[in-house]
Amino acid sequence: MNSNIKIFSGTKTRYLAEKICENLGCPLGDLTITYFADGEFEVCYEESIRGCDVFLVQSTFPSTDNLMELLLMVDAAKRASARTVNAVVPYYGWARQDRKSKPRVSIGAKLVANMLSVAGVDRIMTMDLHADQEQGFFEVPVDHLFASTILLPYIKKLNLQNLCIATPDVGGSKRASTYAKYLDCPMVICNKTRQRANEVASMEVIGDVEGMDVVLIDDMVDTAGTITKAADLIKSKGARSVRAMATHCIMSGPADERVAQSALEEIVFTDSIPYKGSCEKVKQLSVGELFAETIRRVLNNESISSQYLL
Repeated sequence: MNSNIKIFSGTKTRYLAEKICENLGCPLGDLTITYFADGEFEVCYEESIRGCDVFLVQSTFPSTDNLMELLLMVDAAKRASARTVNAVVPYYGWARQDRKSKPRVSIGAKLVANMLSVAGVDRIMTMDLHADQEQGFFEVPVDHLFASTILLPYIKKLNLQNLCIATPDVGGSKRASTYAKYLDCPMVICNKTRQRANEVASMEVIGDVEGMDVVLIDDMVDTAGTITKAADLIKSKGARSVRAMATHCIMSGPADERVAQSALEEIVFTDSIPYKGSCEKVKQLSVGELFAETIRRVLNNESISSQYLL
């Protein structure tokens, strides 16, 4: 790697930054975060980054400290005369707030995009935004990667005899349809209604799953209420096996217990978010190599189109 390339990491995404650096054959940059007694913190680069192309690896999942760390890292890099500042955000937090779904609510995804732009970011690299159109929230180039590059080869290696792709809600039908077309297999849809956030009121399966090996596809799993309800319902309809694949492993609250007690044989995520639970059904696949290759191509002004399987 060129010595003018510097890669740094925030606190909670260091594990992934180390994998990216390992794939690129370069060291992880030296950055310190100093905390004050009241919880405020300060970011400082412990090496010169003047004239460098700086890549900052940090997912912005809660708490808000992760987002604030990234904003301060961007600001400090601009003030230290970095040539370009590139935010590598495998999981873009607040992405579920992408529109006004009811009166008098915020659009958090746009607000965060504005904050990153004001801080001075020159490029965003992210993966599986909650809605593709969120790329338009940014005034800088966005490299939007897809976990399908990682998950599709895994599905193929399973060698499932009667593969069927499913989506746990209508909103994910486009994603599931793309998987089904690539794998040349049927697709079913689980139609759900909600009483409130993170609580499913009812669900029905649209399509036949009798004797099928079903793989549920989603972009994220939070409390796992939807995905486990869909799995149990599909299994009760005669499916031979049910698995789930999702990009972002939020897995909060009762998620571990729900997955463990569900009909799911396994649930596979990328490591865009670190998994801190203990459920034996959870498996993570690394996106370190995918992001490393994208960074290399951006630095060499090469196309990243071949990075996409779909």
